[in-house]
Amino acid sequence: MDIKKYIASGILELYVAGTLSVEENLEVQHYAIKYPEIQKEIETIEAAILELTSVVSPGLSNDSFKKVKSELDDVIPFAPTPSPKRTPWISYLGWAASLIFAIGMLWMYLQNDKLESEIKITEQEIQTLEEQIIDGEQILVEKGKTEKLLKELRNKNVNVVALAGQNVAPESYAKVYWNKPEQKVYVDAQGLPKPPAGFTYQVWSLKLEPLAPTSIGLLDDFANNETSVFELENVNESEAFGITLEPEGGSESPNLDQLYTLGAVGR
Repeated sequence: MDIKKYIASGILELYVAGTLSVEENLEVQHYAIKYPEIQKEIETIEAAILELTSVVSPGLSNDSFKKVKSELDDVIPFAPTPSPKRTPWISYLGWAASLIFAIGMLWMYLQNDKLESEIKITEQEIQTLEEQIIDGEQILVEKGKTEKLLKELRNKNVNVVALAGQNVAPESYAKVYWNKPEQKVYVDAQGLPKPPAGFTYQVWSLKLEPLAPTSIGLLDDFANNETSVFELENVNESEAFGITLEPEGGSESPNLDQLYTLGAVGR
């Protein structure tokens, strides 16, 4: 940030005068806390205003009252009354009290405005901190899920089956991690394109001779799965796995024209 340019912009004078919006006040106060040069300039402007206020009083000379008295004598005679000699400053006592009161009110207004800005900044900083904590907790949750998933995929009982792309999408690929004792399948679908609207991928367990496909589940909410890994149940004696593109909700039998990937279980 160019501090000199910011100070020269005139926004600090408007801040001291109290003519900025709430958002602009918050911005100035934030920079004042962050940059000592800006805080010092604000204090200098406030001091200049107070000094200017002190010099705008009427410059009355010591004989001003005598001149006014002589002009009023023609209308209202002033009878001489013996009294102690009065000092000139007594005539300014009321004006001085008013000026001091005005200065005090100005100072209280500036301090109150400054305090309100600091409170709002603090509230914003607390909100930001809370959001950072929530984000941090979410990261920890996601990290925990990832670590659990890696542990599952590295299990010694897992059989890895590579599924190659077929005619409809030769560039596609996928992997199946089959934990037969636990009857679970993890499908890594990172190599599949995002399904078009109204369609979903369906995973099939296959017996090869004779060919007998059995659905073991859908890869639903494909676009929002950040890991592209899906957990399904598989109670079948699978000899191969295939993935087809089917209408949402799935199909009773696979559409072989939309067979994206296929792979046999290793012996």
